[in-house]
Amino acid sequence: MACLLIRDVRTSEGVRLDILVEDGRIARSAAVIDAQDGWLVEHGAGALVLPGLVEGHTHLDKTHWGRQWYRNEVASSLNDRIENERRWRATSGHDAGEQSLALARAFLAAGTTRLRTHVDVDTDAGLRHLHRVLATRETLRGQMDIQIVAFPQSGVLRRPGTDALLADALRAGADLLGGLDPCAIDGDAVEALDLLFGLADRHGVGLDIHLHERSTMGAYSLDLILQRTAALGMQRKVAISHAFCLGDIGSRERDALLARMAELRVAVVTTAPASVAVPSIAACRAAGVTVVGGNDGIRDTWTPYGSPDMLERAMLIGMRHDFRRDDDLEIALDCVTHSAARGCGFADYGLLSGDRADVVLVDAQTPAEAVVARPVRKLIVSAGRIVARDGMLV
Repeated sequence: MACLLIRDVRTSEGVRLDILVEDGRIARSAAVIDAQDGWLVEHGAGALVLPGLVEGHTHLDKTHWGRQWYRNEVASSLNDRIENERRWRATSGHDAGEQSLALARAFLAAGTTRLRTHVDVDTDAGLRHLHRVLATRETLRGQMDIQIVAFPQSGVLRRPGTDALLADALRAGADLLGGLDPCAIDGDAVEALDLLFGLADRHGVGLDIHLHERSTMGAYSLDLILQRTAALGMQRKVAISHAFCLGDIGSRERDALLARMAELRVAVVTTAPASVAVPSIAACRAAGVTVVGGNDGIRDTWTPYGSPDMLERAMLIGMRHDFRRDDDLEIALDCVTHSAARGCGFADYGLLSGDRADVVLVDAQTPAEAVVARPVRKLIVSAGRIVARDGMLV
């Protein structure tokens, strides 16, 4: 791979410098680096440089991105939405491979170079959706890192045989194991979590559990998750997506749970929806809990909303938490950059020498302006390769 020299970019601290990329990594940065014969040279013209953006929670297999409008007339309960989606996918000819690739490429064009997606595994579809998203991951290998979570959308107890399918999914190439509302969906949190943690332990993988449960029910499930994380020594290998209970229990109980999460390095993944209570980013960060940002579903049977632009998600996180100061908006950006990479376990992340060369250039004076204005990405480099210019893949 030829060396790539990116001239005259501006850091978040306002320092202008050149960045040399060699063998897919950042070799060095300096005020001026003299180009050598054979190097590729890109001129940043003073653009703000950001590390590659990170999507910490999406569902590539479900999206209708780029397709005709889906008319949503489903009832509002979680079970209604699950069953509606299952019927639609079974009868519509929805192709999880074609759709996941379309959305993943849209993410890449907007600067996302690392992504975690949940993929449905159930007794109706088997591993069909998983195999199609595995194909997408292979197609984009070298351009985007995609972590795949084998996700039991109907829980693990209600449909006998789901546990065997999840084990098959992990053997087939899924990176992590998912879970869903062990009380509200499975009806037996102890049995459901014993099954999930047992599978994860046997296969040596981490867990990312959807926890929509509110108030004391959610706190009970979260307590059980933390007990098992500690017992099995799974520090740094567990994430809680949504964690709505942390937004509507008392601060004393919340802070006690956050202290345990920090000790066990359990991350919170938030989409910052406007319709429900959400974990306080300030409280999480004060306790030492990593907060990861994500979109959840994008243009699917669950929601008409969403966009494969992590600067937009950072803006929505900032709006949900009433972030107005520039330093607060930088926290929102951190949820889709450094904190997201740390919470998902993406290695060698950042803009320092030795880091993987994932670089995004935008016309903005500051990180706060980048979050609010969401300018078209001028240049995107992933693993040392130029993959997009001016919002278009190359």
